[in-house]
Amino acid sequence: MVDSWVNSAERIGSDLHLELTGQGGRRAALIRALRDAVRSGRLAPGTRLPPYRSLAADLGVARNTVADAYAELVAEGWLTARQGSGTRVAERAGLLRPPARVPRKAPPRARGPRHDLTQGTPDASSFPRTAWLASYRRALQQAPNEVFGPGDPAGRIELREALTEYLARARGVRTEPGRIVICSGFAHALRLLFGGGVLRGPLAVEAYGLGFHREVLAAAGVRTVPLPLDEDGARVDRLGRERAVLLTPAHQFPTGGPLHPARRSAVIDWARARGGLLLEDDYDGEFRYDRKPVGAVQGLDPEHVIHIGSVSKSLSPAVRLGWMVLPERYVDAVLAAKGDREAWASVLDQLSLADFVVSGAYDRHVRRMRQRYRGRRDRLVAALAEHAPHIEATGIAAGLHAVLRLPPGTEASTVKAASWQGIALDGLAAFRHPDTDMAAGDGLVVGYATPSEHAYGPALEALCRALPPP
Repeated sequence: MVDSWVNSAERIGSDLHLELTGQGGRRAALIRALRDAVRSGRLAPGTRLPPYRSLAADLGVARNTVADAYAELVAEGWLTARQGSGTRVAERAGLLRPPARVPRKAPPRARGPRHDLTQGTPDASSFPRTAWLASYRRALQQAPNEVFGPGDPAGRIELREALTEYLARARGVRTEPGRIVICSGFAHALRLLFGGGVLRGPLAVEAYGLGFHREVLAAAGVRTVPLPLDEDGARVDRLGRERAVLLTPAHQFPTGGPLHPARRSAVIDWARARGGLLLEDDYDGEFRYDRKPVGAVQGLDPEHVIHIGSVSKSLSPAVRLGWMVLPERYVDAVLAAKGDREAWASVLDQLSLADFVVSGAYDRHVRRMRQRYRGRRDRLVAALAEHAPHIEATGIAAGLHAVLRLPPGTEASTVKAASWQGIALDGLAAFRHPDTDMAAGDGLVVGYATPSEHAYGPALEALCRALPPP
């Protein structure tokens, strides 16, 4: 005999499933099922059971059958019955359960680095929780009902309007809401543009850059052609037959420094003459310390530049939001590549970011973090001056990292020494394009934004111990 009973929440406050199995009739089966439920912990001590009438109706049995089952379990100590409080699982019933199986001890996890000086991530402890929560609440309260349906692949109009004003004011971008498409970050933008068939390779890139981005492009079948770098940025005069180039003109990653104004003009002239396109990665555009902010190249010619930005450095990589500011001729193709519905960027996060920008909270947060990261950079420079004056820090006018220039032939051994000191960081060679013949020299790429405030001092001390002697 197998019967199931699922009681309603109205009867005892929560759902309970019982299976009546075995021989001996309904009464015996109900007794076994209740014992098993208590023994296994599905019915915790103090849980109120349904009245006789309710349970009998659910099972299709006489009320006396349920009453007899309850009475036997009360006599055995599994249940208690009091006038006015109904029948409940006895408090001591937990003692009747079999001893819990002790799980096998999991093997110890490998210890991570004590000091994280990798590049590319902001201080997670500085996320503006209170201000973001306020924006989220306002956005949720004011959201129209359509927000909770399928999302527009272009992104919420509220965010696109907020970005139009912000990017014009802070980055010199010339656009309108209809030419902005929301994405989940820079890598997602590359996947849409190249994986979605909007653009095709080959693509010129800087000789030093993020290997992850090259991997995304390679997965889309795009061949990348490296451009050498010097103190003025990418050598755009070396552009060949490519129809598109990817640059970090605000602050070249990872070597540092903005693209020289003459080269900004030159790459726009190249794009106009060839019908080409500049993909502008606005890396670290908001974090400049010693000079006035460098405006976006997109402002020189909106029809020959795709401007790509995100909040992964300025706010948090956990907020998976970015944007593409597109020439008009690419908007429909990008939306077609993205699909009919928003599948990547949370609509509620989009509304929250829109409120965060419009309310001024984003500007305040960026200003606060700019001051904090400038202080971090200054502490790094001061530590080097005191403990390793022979090591020069470059690329420090902006961004969230510095390049420490090392004596020739010492990069690999210094990265290993840093690892022995419990430091996670990268050598400069890790960012070199495999096909370039350019060598930027030996160096360490030190991210000074990642550690929390209390961890930064010990991280600097450990770093100085790992540096090679003069």
